[in-house]
Amino acid sequence: MKKIGDCKWLIEKEGKMRVPGVVFASDKIFQAMQSDNSINQVRNVAHLPGIQKYSLAMPDIHWGYGFPIGGVAAMDTESGVISPGGVGFDINCGVRVIRTNLKSSDLNGRKELLTNKMYSAIPCGVGSKSDINVSFSTLKNVLKEGSSWAVKNGYGWNEDLEYTEENGQLEGVNPEIISDRALERGKQQLGTLGSGNHFIEIQKVSEIFDEKAANMLGLELDSVTVMIHTGSRGFGHQVCSDWVKNLRKTKNKFNIELPDEQLIYAPFDSKEGQDYLSCMHAAANFAWANRQIILSRLRESFSEVFGKSAESLGMNLVYDVAHNIAKVEEHIVDGKRKKLCVHRKGATRAFPPKHPDIPKKYAEFGQPVLIPGDMGTASYILLGTQKAMEETFGSTCHGAGRVLSRKKAMNVTGGRNITNELKEKGIYVRAKSIKTIREEAPDAYKDIDEVVEVVSRVGISKKVVRMLPLAVIKG
Repeated sequence: MKKIGDCKWLIEKEGKMRVPGVVFASDKIFQAMQSDNSINQVRNVAHLPGIQKYSLAMPDIHWGYGFPIGGVAAMDTESGVISPGGVGFDINCGVRVIRTNLKSSDLNGRKELLTNKMYSAIPCGVGSKSDINVSFSTLKNVLKEGSSWAVKNGYGWNEDLEYTEENGQLEGVNPEIISDRALERGKQQLGTLGSGNHFIEIQKVSEIFDEKAANMLGLELDSVTVMIHTGSRGFGHQVCSDWVKNLRKTKNKFNIELPDEQLIYAPFDSKEGQDYLSCMHAAANFAWANRQIILSRLRESFSEVFGKSAESLGMNLVYDVAHNIAKVEEHIVDGKRKKLCVHRKGATRAFPPKHPDIPKKYAEFGQPVLIPGDMGTASYILLGTQKAMEETFGSTCHGAGRVLSRKKAMNVTGGRNITNELKEKGIYVRAKSIKTIREEAPDAYKDIDEVVEVVSRVGISKKVVRMLPLAVIKG
């Protein structure tokens, strides 16, 4: 590997690699990357048929299943492949941010009440089950319609769809090819948060880097925001598990050779490739409906605590972005416009100003990019750039990225009371499990400020605001 620019490293093409690798990282982050297998995973992804330009890694990269988390790879839709490992098990794990008219002082005397109200309204934790009872036929409609199903059934506002990536709905879903086990798991989990790194966080804007863009997003210094981070729950996990198993059976059919069996794939234009794409779209739609329902419950909680309607509190959706997804998009490669299947695994779409796929309101500025930290650390809102389109297929980082496994985090936090540590910083935490709090302690993650500084310095995202946590709900 060699450094080829500020925060940019090249993995030279060798052996059966079809393209080089490029890693975006500061010197400090780059050194930390050597402690796991993620750099080798970037090399492995470069072996896949039809991959274009580079196998890419963002500064939040860490080891994952097949692809590194923080990895981006774009495949030609005619000669390339689609790989479940390039999307991940938590399909469309993503983030949405809601603005409010409130200032942080408005939470004085209400913060714990509000957090407890939300905690009661939104099931969370491992295996948490929804209080929304849907039939299998209704669930299949959810899988086809995504966020629009939720809004039509009273969970939110029509304008929420406009400010959701893909309007919260990917086309081409055939629910009849989804396993009974996946449907059974999904039937019980609409409107639930889950566990692990998923959270709901009440935040305040602590710093503004671009006043004009912040005003456009409806954000001011000290204004209260709410961030939701969750995905497709057990349904998406089952879809991925099913298709890893299914595609392993077709390995000989497509004469597949792999440097890592976890990179199992199907040709994009094959029946198997298109069937996986359909099921992955279904899981993405489930995740958007899930976050939409959670948003509706949050609005109800705020309304009850403050005695005002969500509309009068200004609880508008800023944006919703996916982190684990494969999308068919058009990009310029070697001067030619090509249709590509862009795998973003632990990476965020970051489209530039005037791109046709972002809301008209944001056309002058670019797509909002939502970067969550973790308990006790900052989160950011960035904007997509033209340089991201040119260098990363319109992609950027998705968070801080782990530096400690959950097992190591448990060892590091032995004997500590993370809840009290956060309380001393003014952060109120509710969680189903002390184990989750220890696994997700700030120590387990990279420095979010440094990660964001990398993508800002290389120009693939532009900083708008920094937010600090006031209260956190974990599974």
